[in-house]
Amino acid sequence: MAKVVDITEKLTFEGNPSLMIKGKKLEVNADAPTMLKVMGLMGCDNPGIDEILKTYDMMFPEKSKKEIEKLGLGFNDLIVVVQEAVGLIVGGVNGQGEQ
Repeated sequence: MAKVVDITEKLTFEGNPSLMIKGKKLEVNADAPTMLKVMGLMGCDNPGIDEILKTYDMMFPEKSKKEIEKLGLGFNDLIVVVQEAVGLIVGGVNGQGEQ
């Protein structure tokens, strides 16, 4: 019989983290398959518009995207939002603005 090891207690099932922008909580998809794809896209030295767009589409659920669109951000600000979302997931939170 094959060995079975239950690792449930070692895992976290806290749900997705969120970014806060102008008092709005924006959920960020943090599941492992999505983040592996995101890290692959953003891992190159100079990600282009295509990589940033794909990352944005993968990381933000529709509800969050609608809120981001309502903010009317400029392109450079949108890049900051995407970068902060990636940092939130892969690099943890630096404590700045954390709630």
